[in-house]
Amino acid sequence: QVQLVESGGGLVQAGGSLRLSCLASGRTFSSYAMGWFRQTPGKERDFVAAISRSRGRTNYADSVKGRFTISTNNAKNTVSLQMNTLKPEDTAVYYCAATSEWGLGPWTPNVVDYWGQGTQVTVSS
Repeated sequence: QVQLVESGGGLVQAGGSLRLSCLASGRTFSSYAMGWFRQTPGKERDFVAAISRSRGRTNYADSVKGRFTISTNNAKNTVSLQMNTLKPEDTAVYYCAATSEWGLGPWTPNVVDYWGQGTQVTVSS
């Protein structure tokens, strides 16, 4: 069992930056690939970024490549998403995800084993 708790969301102006963090409980953090999804009202939850079990490989949605960076701190069981040059279309609830999936996606929500509760990111124009 893995519990995920996100933090770091908020309101930011377009062009600004935010850093999301996700704290994972349990002793099996390194057993899971970790990632982030986002969702807006009435739409499906979309893949944003992923990092492999080894933490050596990453993958990003085309819409965030070059602007977002996913990273982990295995000693602290955390996964972070650094978001730069934010755009109004990045506004969404962001969810931390853990999966036993071996590939790095882009993932669909059905491959996720554990979800965080979500954190709101709002980018004003």
